[in-house]
This record gives sequence, C-alpha cells and structure tokens, in this order.
Amino acid sequence: MSRSRQPPLVTGISPNEGIPWTKVTIRGENLGTGPTDLIGLTICGHNCLLTAEWMSASKIVCRVGQAKNDKGDIIVTTKSGGRGTSTVSFKLLKPEKIGLLDQSAVWVDEMNYYDMRTDRNKGIPPLSLRPANPLGIEIEKSKFPQKDLEMLFPGMSADFTSENFSAAWYLIENHSSTSFEQLKMAVTNLKRQANKKSEGSLAYVKGGLSTFFEAQDALSAIHQKLEADGTEKVEGSMTQKLENVLNRASNTADTLFQEVLGRKDKADSTRNALNVLQRFKFLFNLPLNIERNIQKGDYDVVINDYEKAKSLFGKTEVQVFKKYYAEVETRIEALRELLLAKLLETPSTLHDQKRYIRYLSDLHAPGDPAWQCIGAQHRWILQLMHSCKEGYVQDLKGTPGLHSPMLDLDTDARPVVLGHLSQTASLKRGSSFQSGRDDTWRCKTPHRVAFVEKLTKLVLSQLPNFWKLWISYVNGSLFSETAEKSGQIERSKNVRQRQNDFKKMIQEIMQCLVKLIRGALLPLSIPECGVRQYGGWEVKSELSGQWLAHVIQTIRLTYESLTALEIPNDMLQTIQDLILDLRVRCVMVTLQHTAEEIKRLAEKEDWIVDNEGLTSLPCQFEQCIVHSLQSLKGVLECKPGEASVFQQPRTQEDVCQLSINILQIFIYCLEQLSTKPDADVDTTHLSVDVSSPDLFGSIHEDFSLTSEQRLLIVLSNCCYLERHTFLNIAEHFEKHNFQGIEKITQVSMASLKELDQRLFENYIELKADPIVGSLEPGIYAGYFDWKDCLPPTGVRNYLKEALVNIIAVHAEVFTISKELVPRVLSRVVEAVSEELSRLMQCVSSFSKNGALQARLEICALRDTVAVHLTPESKSSFKQALEALPQLSSGADKKLLEELLNKFKSSMHLQLTCFQAAASTMMKT
Repeated sequence: MSRSRQPPLVTGISPNEGIPWTKVTIRGENLGTGPTDLIGLTICGHNCLLTAEWMSASKIVCRVGQAKNDKGDIIVTTKSGGRGTSTVSFKLLKPEKIGLLDQSAVWVDEMNYYDMRTDRNKGIPPLSLRPANPLGIEIEKSKFPQKDLEMLFPGMSADFTSENFSAAWYLIENHSSTSFEQLKMAVTNLKRQANKKSEGSLAYVKGGLSTFFEAQDALSAIHQKLEADGTEKVEGSMTQKLENVLNRASNTADTLFQEVLGRKDKADSTRNALNVLQRFKFLFNLPLNIERNIQKGDYDVVINDYEKAKSLFGKTEVQVFKKYYAEVETRIEALRELLLAKLLETPSTLHDQKRYIRYLSDLHAPGDPAWQCIGAQHRWILQLMHSCKEGYVQDLKGTPGLHSPMLDLDTDARPVVLGHLSQTASLKRGSSFQSGRDDTWRCKTPHRVAFVEKLTKLVLSQLPNFWKLWISYVNGSLFSETAEKSGQIERSKNVRQRQNDFKKMIQEIMQCLVKLIRGALLPLSIPECGVRQYGGWEVKSELSGQWLAHVIQTIRLTYESLTALEIPNDMLQTIQDLILDLRVRCVMVTLQHTAEEIKRLAEKEDWIVDNEGLTSLPCQFEQCIVHSLQSLKGVLECKPGEASVFQQPRTQEDVCQLSINILQIFIYCLEQLSTKPDADVDTTHLSVDVSSPDLFGSIHEDFSLTSEQRLLIVLSNCCYLERHTFLNIAEHFEKHNFQGIEKITQVSMASLKELDQRLFENYIELKADPIVGSLEPGIYAGYFDWKDCLPPTGVRNYLKEALVNIIAVHAEVFTISKELVPRVLSRVVEAVSEELSRLMQCVSSFSKNGALQARLEICALRDTVAVHLTPESKSSFKQALEALPQLSSGADKKLLEELLNKFKSSMHLQLTCFQAAASTMMKT
C-alpha cells in the first residue's frame, strides 16, 4: 500500500526547552489529516501521543513526558505520511523536585517511595518521606559507615527537614567527593531557591498561568453541563437532588436510634464520671498533700506537684477542675508568702537565700524576690554597722551595749572570710598586739581602734555573701532551668535596670564604712549634718601614731580583701581616700608626738662628756627622729593603687613646717640647757671620760658644773649637730620621701648657727673680759710710768697672770672638747691683743727702758700664743709694736732676746699646752 501524502516534517517547537510535562506547540508540514490520522509522537525518545491534541496539518499541541535523553528530535508519525523527520530539537531540563508541602501549578506524578516511617532505628520526621536534593548538584553517596556517623554526630540527623539537622553529616554522606567549585554552585542554587520563595504567590501564579486558564475552562464546562441537566428536571439540578436525599436519610436514622443513643450517652457519662474520679485523684488530693508537705518542709515535692497540676489543669474549662485548682492556687500563694518571709529574714546563710529564691522562681512568685533579698541584705548590713558604732560609743560612756546580740556574728552560720585579715594583722602586730578575742588586749586597745577592727570584720563577714548573691542574680544561677528559660528575657531587662541600683548600694555601704571610721578617727572631716549619725565619740585625746598606723594596716587589709572579691575599684575609691587621709593624719600626729618627746629630752641630759666633748643628747635626738620615721615606714609606703602622702602641696608644707619645728624645738632645748641656773643642774651623776691621755688631772666626783662648762658642752653639741646630726636627719627625711628637705636643712642650720654664735659670744664675754680688764691695772700697778722706769729685767707679773688665765681657759675648754680650743683661744687672744694695742697707742711717749719693757712684754705674749693668732690679732700686735720706738742699738736687741728666752725657759711648764696645740695643728 503506497502512501498518498508526504512524510511529516517538524520545522519548529515552542518552547524549545523545558522540564517534563511542559506543554509545547509543534509546527511543521504534513502533520496529518485529522486526530485519527496521528498515530505516533515522540519527543527526546518519549512517547507523547496520549497528551497530543491535533489542531491542524501544521500544528499539534502536547506535553513533554519523562525522557532518558536530555536533548532529541521531535518525530511525528501519521497513517497517511508515515514516520516523519525534524529540523529542530528539544532540550529536556531536569525538573525541580517538589516537596509534599510545596505549591505546584500542575499535577505531580507520585513516584514509588520507601516509607521511612517503618524504619524504627531512625528518628526521622514524617516530612522527610521522599528524598530531595536541596543543593541542586549531583549526589555522590560516600562509603562512610552509618554507625560511625551516628557516633560522630550524636543526637543529630542528615535529613535537612529535621530539627536536629547537621550540615556536616549531610555533606559527608552525600557530597564527600564533590569538588569545591561544585559546592560553590550549590551555594548559588540555595540562594536562588531562597529568592524564589521570597517572591511569594505572585511568582507562582505567573509561572503556572496557563495551567490556571485550563483549570478554569474545565470547571466552566462541568458547570454548564450540570446546569443543562438541571433545567430538564423539576427537582432542580443533580446536586440539589442528591442533597435532599441525604438529608432525608439522616433524619430517618436519627428518629430510629434516638432513645437507644440517649441511654447509651447516659451510661457513658456515668462511666466517664467514675473514670474521672479515679483518673484525676491527684488533683482532688493535691490541696491536702500540699499542706502536709509544707509542714514537713518538703518544698521541692510541693513545687513538682504544682508544676504537674498547672500543666494539666491550668487552662481547663471543667468547673470541677477549676474549683480544685483554685484551692491549689490558694495554698501555693500562702507558700509564696511563707518563702518570701523566710527569704527576707536576717541573718540567714547564702545557701538558704539561694534555696528560697529558687523555690520562689519555680513558683512564679510575683515581683523579683531575688532583688528584694538583695535590698533586705543591704539594709541589714547598714543596720549592723550603725549598731556596732552605737555599742562601742555606749561602752565608752560606761553603758553596757558593746556585746549586743545583733553584733555577735560568731553564732551566725555565715562563713567568716577574715582569715587573711586576722592572720596578717596578728603578724603585723607582733607581740605588742593580741587577738581581738583577748579581753586583756581589749582593755589595752583604745575603743576607737577596737571599733574599727570590729567594723571591718563585720563588713568582711557580710559583704562577700552580699556580692556573691548579686553575681548569682546576674548570671542566673539563682534560678532553676525551667524558671530561667521562662524569665530569662525579663530578668535580663531587670539586671540592666538594677545594675546602677546595686552599684549605689555598694557605694552606700562603702560610704557608711568610711564615714563611721572618719567619725571615730577624723571627726573634723565629717560635715556637721552627719556628726550625730556617724560621730558621738566624746574623747579629748587623739590616738597615737602607732595606733593610727595599726588602723591603717587594718583598713588596707580590708581593702585587699574587698578587691579580691573583684569589686570594681571605682566603688572602693572612698576607702582609698580614707586611707590617704589617715596616712596624712598619722604622719602629722607622729611628728607632733616626736616634737613633744624632743621637748622632754632636756630633762634627760646627764652632762656626761665623751672624748669628743659630746653628751648623749645629740644621739638621743637623732635616735628619736629615726625611730619616729621608722614607725612611719609602712604608712609612707604606697600600696598598689595608693597615692603618695605628699602629693598635696598643703600636706608638703605642713610636714615641712612640723619637721622644722622639731629641729627648732631641740635647738631651743639646747639654749635652755645653756642658760639653766646652777641650782637647777643636777651634777651628782656628772663625770667625764678621762681615759684619753690628752686629758690632764682628774675630776672629782663632787665636781660642780659651772655655767661656763655647760656653755662649752652645749657649744660642742652644736658643732656636732651642724657637722653630723642635722645632715644625717636630712638623709633620713630624704630616704622616707619627705619634701622640702632643702628648706628644712637651711632653716634649722640657720637657727643652729645663730644659737652657736650667741652662746660662743656669751662664753667669750665671760672668759675674755676678766683677762682684758686686768691688763690695764696690772700694767700701771705700783705707779708704773713708761717715761720713767728701770731697765727691764724680765716680763712683769700682769702678763704672766694674763697668760695663766688664758691657760686656765685652755684647760677648761680642752677638758670639754679639744676641737673648741682653737676657736675659743683665738677669740681670747684677739681680745687681749686688741686691748694691749689700745693701751700702747694711748701712751704719749716711752723712755728707752719703757719702750724696751713694752716690746719685751708684747713679743713674749705674741710668741707664746703664736699658734692661736688670727689676722686680726696679728694686726693688733703689729699696731702695738708700731706704737713703740724702734730699738736703735744691738745691745738692746740682744737684751730683748735674752729676756725672752729667759721668760720662755721659766714658763716652759705653763706654756706646754700651747706647744701641744701647735704640734696637734701641724699633724692635722
């Protein structure tokens, strides 16, 4: 049989690509003479004849089916033309897998799938009933054992729809050998899917617009068919008739079984009531059980039963259950009030506080019980501190009140965190301080010092638990897991709001501590409005420097203990300010006390002179100051975070002035000792060190100390002070970081030199004036006349007497201090030479014998005291010799020399002291 037409030829397809079940329009030539002529249609090798709709010889509409090939020809086969050809091709795209809950504009072919709900070994949710590829890339199953993956990711799942989905497990299981580039493509696919979902239903409608039109056409055709059928019947449409039949059947059934069903419902209700009584006996017995457990203190059991009842009957609409649940709520409210009262009781342990707070949080107590507890503890600590002060003030006044029950913290179950403080304090005090438990030490310790120790101990016993309670409140450890999850957001808001409030509480406690200590130790630093609250210590005497240093050490240890709690430094700044003020006050008090001790040093002067002409007074003075500064060593030392005592200019000035006063007070003591009347000097213990071979003679035990000797001793001490003691004291001041040392040294040195010069002038006046006054009467004794005198036979007695007096001064000074001899004798010789020069210049004329006699005496005196001559005395001797006539003959010169040698020979023993002084000066 020959074909009468040409074979079909496909010249176009629209669209030319798409996923399976895409509707396409095929155009070409000789596509058949009618629907019956079309016997075959394949696209990419898949038979699409079932969905084909022949439109004309040049147009066919169909849907693309599932195909193995991605791209292929469109082959049309007709009875009249046979198998055709195609000049175009169609590209089949991989369809996106549609999930069970995804929207789709077309009917999805339900593939056979493995029902994983029957696999009891895997806890995969029902949404994961069919496999899917969320990454949009080829899946490459790994050979990694499933058990190892389960061990590696416990409690997790590789199903991307599961709540416990693990991305790492999914990648290891499905893409272990996938390249990085493909994984990047997978990320792009995920982003595209996310964007597609975000476009909403509008994009979905756009994508399936043609499908909606087809569905609309189908529904309209059905509706028209039903309407056509209904118009031919009196009863109406087919659907209306069906509805009427169903309604009559239902009414007939209800009439037949109404009585039977009524009896059945009554029996069921009775049976249900009995079941309810048996089933819900937990609720009916709960009010009584709650009361019994509260009496036993089994609050955990009560809370568990309440949580169970709340979860079961909290939102019930059954009146019986509502009634009994209301009884449960009434008893739970009473329990909340009981627990809140126990929580706010003071004192209580931190463990009990946390336990009650946890109970109240589990019971969903209104408000914030933890914050109420913090506020109660804050008020309790402040009350304890004020009670402590009142107790010691009353005890000081003689009224019992020191050992009030409120202050007896030893019976409290709170842990005392004073180990570090007590141990360190006991080591610092040494043997002079005892434990606060020792009643004998309490009697010796001033009340204010004992109060500070008790107050700091009280704060350190209460504040750590208070701080830990706040930390637990912040981090949520006060609450159980259930209460924490339910109130986490609300509590975080409260913490942020109450952080400043708690900071103010800590600052109030610190300020109260500081003000109470200031009221006891630094009352002038308290404003008048706070004297009544923080002061009241009716004591006139101030604490000594040693007790202040002990208090400073106690407060320092308190500060260290508070810092160890990690309390911010800005909250503890007031304690640092208190420590600085106490350190400054301690320095002032110690220096004032030192000044008082220096005043009493004059009473300790024993006038015992050593080889250097010194008494023990300069050494006692230096030791007193060194001991005072040594006691301030710990006070002046700056601990971490502390400022220097001398940082304020006012403090520097006050300390500098006190230091100057101490030195000037000692200078004044020396002046008082030098001018003390003889009757006021106790010389019964007087002695000197005569072990030196330079000293001559011996001093008897009953030797009385004269005012001249006291002047010499004081002068010797002044010299030593100037050369050694004051310089050593300046070094000690500098070693302890005192400021204004140069000013202290200059002022004290000036005062010392002024005293030294004044005493020296007094001594010279006492010793030189008698010698000078005896010269003129001695020269003119026996009506001696320079104009009419005999030839000289030697030095006259007045000069010998003057020399003996000078030797006596030498002996007196040498006995006290060898170093003063040149200074004293030089001034005495100056006075004698000046007077002798004046007397010679007053003589109107000399005879030859008178001139020779005068020259002999002047030269004898000059040569004798030559070792003590000064430029002034040499000038005076020169002027005296120039007033005399010059020797004209050699006989006179020879006679003068003989007489001088005779004088020196006869006075050799007396003049030995001057020769010894000369040899000593040559050696030095």
